[in-house]
Amino acid sequence: MNYITAPVSSKPPKRNFGRVVISARRLFAPTLLFLALSPYSVIGALAAPADDFKDASKLYQQGKLEQAMAKVNTGLQTQPKDAQGRFLKGLIQTEQKKNTEAIQTFTGLTEDFPELPEPYNNLAVLYAGQGNYDKAKAALELAIHTHPAYATAHENLGDIYAQLARRAYDKALQLDKSNVTAQSKLAMVKVMFTVPKPVLAAAAATPAAPAKVDVVKPVATTAVAVVTPSATAAAPAAASPPKTAPGASAATEDGVKKAVSAWAAAWAAKDVAAYLGFYAATFETPDGMDRGAWEAQRKERIERPKSINVDLTFRSVKIKGNDATAVFRQAYRSDSVNSNNTKTLKLVRAGDKWLIQSERAGG
Repeated sequence: MNYITAPVSSKPPKRNFGRVVISARRLFAPTLLFLALSPYSVIGALAAPADDFKDASKLYQQGKLEQAMAKVNTGLQTQPKDAQGRFLKGLIQTEQKKNTEAIQTFTGLTEDFPELPEPYNNLAVLYAGQGNYDKAKAALELAIHTHPAYATAHENLGDIYAQLARRAYDKALQLDKSNVTAQSKLAMVKVMFTVPKPVLAAAAATPAAPAKVDVVKPVATTAVAVVTPSATAAAPAAASPPKTAPGASAATEDGVKKAVSAWAAAWAAKDVAAYLGFYAATFETPDGMDRGAWEAQRKERIERPKSINVDLTFRSVKIKGNDATAVFRQAYRSDSVNSNNTKTLKLVRAGDKWLIQSERAGG
């Protein structure tokens, strides 16, 4: 239950979140409620956000939270009831780990705009992070009552029920340690949360479509993100970059997405050799840095954290001959750093592989 969404119109939204994968160990973890916030939806008939809110949204997508909050507060001084501005404020508060304040913000939105399901969903995520599954369950039921076709809320509710079941089986075993049936059921529930599974709803991992950069509609392209591999997973050969996943032609958009996802997987696995193998020999190092110095810097930054998670949500992939451009939202998490921004990779095709020619922050 790791992800937050954004407000929608009064009509049931047409959602296509794709299948984003994360490590299930993050589900419901109170210390990991840095929800990968995406996507956004239009609020329909509500007033359009002021320029302050548009600027705040851009700053938020760039990870400049303090500046974004200042812009939001400025906008709310003149439009205190603006739903998009208030929702964005809740997202920023969540990103800043100010969960109590975020709960107050989203609760206010449910009171003033009870027809919007996303604030209920976001409350459920925050409550789940606190271990308060009863409140999370009630919030999700309200979201579903508002929009019965809200798939994210249904999936979140299923995970809440699984957590409640886990607690109940634990209690049963505390009272009767010989209860074989409870032991079996508890083991089944634990398996559900120790293998990769679909995320629930993303909310800052996918920025708005270019035409509506403020708080707008969800991206229709398939979202692909990365599961943090287990420590025992076999590492790819260091001699050459991993090949594109079987069944995907390298010349297709899907082939590019799989290559980029494999690059992020190597990063999350802290497999430095495999990670560096995804970069072309002609890769444009930042600021003209010597290739050896750049690789040494990347090695140090990958090996230093105890753990790394990298979640991707693709915005667009374009192919022209042997060149490709992939734009995606990247949510990076480690034990010391959290970041969430848009990244653009330019890739060049080498046989059945896509290699990174350049990378930069921004779409």
